[in-house]
Amino acid sequence: MIHRLRAPVVLPADPSCSVVRDGAVDIDEHGRIAYCGSASAAQAKAGQVTELPGILLPGLVNSHAHSPMVLLRGMGGDLPLLRWLREVIWPAEAKLRPADVHTGMLLGSVEMLRRGVTTSAEMYFHAERIAEAVLTTGARVVLGGPIIDLPGLDWRSMLADTERWIDTEGLRFGPGERVELSYAAHSAYMLPVEALEMIAKSANSRGALVQIHVAEAPNEDERQRREHGSVPRLLDKVGMLDGRVIAAHAVHLSDEDIAMLASRRVGVAHCPGSNSKLASGVARLTDLRAARVPVGLGTDGPASNDDLDLWEEVQLAAMLARVSTQDSTAVTAADALLLATRGGAEALGRDDIGALEPGRWADMVHIDVDDPAFATGLEVPDDQLLANLVWAAGSRRVRDVWVAGEQVVGAGESTRVDRAAAQADVAKAAARLRG
Repeated sequence: MIHRLRAPVVLPADPSCSVVRDGAVDIDEHGRIAYCGSASAAQAKAGQVTELPGILLPGLVNSHAHSPMVLLRGMGGDLPLLRWLREVIWPAEAKLRPADVHTGMLLGSVEMLRRGVTTSAEMYFHAERIAEAVLTTGARVVLGGPIIDLPGLDWRSMLADTERWIDTEGLRFGPGERVELSYAAHSAYMLPVEALEMIAKSANSRGALVQIHVAEAPNEDERQRREHGSVPRLLDKVGMLDGRVIAAHAVHLSDEDIAMLASRRVGVAHCPGSNSKLASGVARLTDLRAARVPVGLGTDGPASNDDLDLWEEVQLAAMLARVSTQDSTAVTAADALLLATRGGAEALGRDDIGALEPGRWADMVHIDVDDPAFATGLEVPDDQLLANLVWAAGSRRVRDVWVAGEQVVGAGESTRVDRAAAQADVAKAAARLRG
C-alpha cells in the first residue's frame, strides 16, 4: 500500500537542489520512496494520504559524531583538542559502563531526531549498546566501536571484535537496515602503522567503511607528517584509501592531500562547529568541493560542539567558507543544505539515503512554516525560500520525522522514547562520571 505525503513545498535534494511546488512523496510497503515530484503527476493509487502544511525534505545525515558523549557535555570546554582529550575526556571515559553508553546514545539519538537528523555516523565504545539505543529510537546509524591504542586498550582485540560482529550480523541489519557496521579507526596518531595496515586489509575484504579522524589539529600528527609526508599519504601507503573511507575533520590538508582524496573518492566529514570551538582550524571546504571530494557535515561529539544540531553546521559551514575566502557566493544556501543531506550520504558511500528519490529509504523531515522565518510566505522565489530555511529557520521548526517510512517524531517529540526519562537517566550517569 502506498502512503503519500503531500506538502506545499518538497525539497528532493537532487544535485540542483530543486524546489517542487505542491509536491508529493510516495512511500511503499517496505519503507522506501516510490515517487517524488509534483502531486499532480503522481500516478500510483495511494492507500493513505497525509497532508502536511509546510516543507518536506530528506532527513539530515550527520557524517561524524560521538553522540553518547552527551554524558560529558560541557566538560573541559575551554581547552584545546589534545589537552581536552588527555586531561578530561579520556579519564572520564575510562569510567564508562556499557549501560552508560546506551543511556547517552538514547538521548543523543532523540536529540538528533528532534532536529531532523535521521542518520548519524558514530564512533564510540560499547557499540552494541549504541545499536540497541538507535533501534529503540528508530533512527539510522553507521556505527563502529573505536580501534585505538591506549593504556589498558588492545587495538588487536578491538579489531577482532569488529570483524566478528560484521561476520555475524552482516554489514547492515535491523528494520529498514537501520544499522550499518563499520571500522572506527581512531586516527593515525593513536594507532601504529601495523594497525592501520591490518584495519585496511580487513575492511577492504569485507567492503566495509572505515571512519577515521584525519588532520584535525595542527599538532596532533607531527610524527606521521614527518615520517610519511601527511596522514593521507600514510593511509594511502597502508592501502586504506583503496576501500571506503570517511575522513573526519580533514582540516590541515595540502593541495596534494586534497587531490589524493578526490582521486580515491574518500569522503570528508566537515565539522565546523567542533573545529571552531576547539580552535582546530578552518577546513578548506571550497577547495574540497572544487576538487569534487564527497563532503558531508558532522557535529562531532556533543562534548566538543556542544550539541547535535546539524542545522548549526549547515550555517557555520557556509559562513566560514565565505569569510575564509572573502567570497559571499562561496557556499550558497542550496549548497549548504545539500552538504547536510545528499552530501553526507555520498561522503559515507551511501546511495540509499540523503535524498528523496525512488529506491532510497523514506527518511524525511517536515518543517512547520508557522514562524516569523517564513512570514514572507512560501510563494517567494526558490532561492529566497531556501535562504529562509537555511539562514532563518534552522532546526527549531522541525515538527515530524520519518525513518524508513515510519514516523519517529511527531509534533516535535519522539514517538518511541520518553525524553524526560531519558534526560533524567543521563543526569544520573553523568553525576557518577564526574565523581
